[in-house]
Amino acid sequence: MKIVDRYILKAHAAPFLFAFLTIIFVFTLQFFSLFIARFVGKGLDLLVISELILLQISWMVVLAVPMAVLVSTLMAFGNLTNRSEIAVMRSGGLSMSRVILPVLIAASVLAFLVERFNNVVLPEANYQAKMLLRDITKTKPSFGLTENAFSSFIDGYSILVRDIDPDSGELRGVTIYEGTRDDYSTVITAETGSISFTQDSHYLIMELYNGEIHEMIMNTKEEYRLMSFSRHRFVFSSTGYGFERTDPESVRRGDRDLAADQLKAMGKEFLKRIASGSMKATSLLMDDQKRIASAYENRQKGEERIILRSKSLSLRRSLALERVDGMLEELDASIDRISADRRMYNKYMVEYHKKYALSFACIIFVLVGAPLGVLAKRGGFGVGAGLALAFFVLYWALLILGEHLADRNLLHPGFAMWLANILMAFIGGVAYWRVTSTGAGNNR
Repeated sequence: MKIVDRYILKAHAAPFLFAFLTIIFVFTLQFFSLFIARFVGKGLDLLVISELILLQISWMVVLAVPMAVLVSTLMAFGNLTNRSEIAVMRSGGLSMSRVILPVLIAASVLAFLVERFNNVVLPEANYQAKMLLRDITKTKPSFGLTENAFSSFIDGYSILVRDIDPDSGELRGVTIYEGTRDDYSTVITAETGSISFTQDSHYLIMELYNGEIHEMIMNTKEEYRLMSFSRHRFVFSSTGYGFERTDPESVRRGDRDLAADQLKAMGKEFLKRIASGSMKATSLLMDDQKRIASAYENRQKGEERIILRSKSLSLRRSLALERVDGMLEELDASIDRISADRRMYNKYMVEYHKKYALSFACIIFVLVGAPLGVLAKRGGFGVGAGLALAFFVLYWALLILGEHLADRNLLHPGFAMWLANILMAFIGGVAYWRVTSTGAGNNR
């Protein structure tokens, strides 16, 4: 049996390695296509760019391993079936489950390694990549601008750019919200613009063309000024720009920069806040009910008639409405805090369950790939890669769908992240039943 097990595993080794390297290569090319234009001409050292690429490969590995397992399983079992070796094994007394067993064991070892990678290597790699991108952004501010999104890499300013010319770096459709002064609210708009350093690199220059400056005094909100310009220049101190390493302790870790135990601890903290907020909201609601009931009883007893006798009916209604509005605003604020804490809880728990769901996908894809490979029979790379791509796209779409549903509090984060595995396991079960019930693989 050991000889057969080794033979089956050997049939998987080369396709797995080839598929893994191919997937990593494709992901790396995709990364280059998105970011290489932003790196060129930034004066970065080749070692810095190489480090960034190496750090980015970490998340690629997490996706590449399960997909490579699926490709290699489809190819290996397809080839074994096509050469009638599955038929020989089964005629020799080996059941289909016994044939799949060594691959399942190997996939379980891979799943454990991927889980360790997810919880030890990936969080640190994501954190280091985030800090490195932050440092690279400082070498040239235009790198920190994202089209159709607000950027706040310059303290006190929120900058929106509709379009950035990849060759000249020209900015089009610029909107700037200035928040450096509490007494004035300033919004600047411009058709085009550019960002550059002075020759001594001591100052950052932003030049805007064909725009307007809108100013309003915040204290009174009665004075509004509008100024048009054909050219306007902003000068900022370039302190903090130029490539230099950020202190590792100065950047806060996000949900993707934490290990499973840290994510779970954050989730527990938000659960406590949700429970505390719910108790507070319930207490506020009960207090409001008591106030209303007490006011009604006092009015019935005539205790307020002397006070209210001199007041007009409209004034009494106004006071009552103000009191009710105040109570409702306080209750709404409490509910909003609970909703915000719930969203944060879901966010951290999604990442927590995703680490284990992606790891377990190595096992699930063996259960899917083995019977499908037998049914497909032709185990060439094209067939294996095509089927693997189709199923992995489905798997990834379900994973993203589950994440969105969990973020909106429509599904529990755990169920949302394991939904793709559950569906894939069902498909694998149906395919396995087809293989065992119809005798597929017993002959050509």
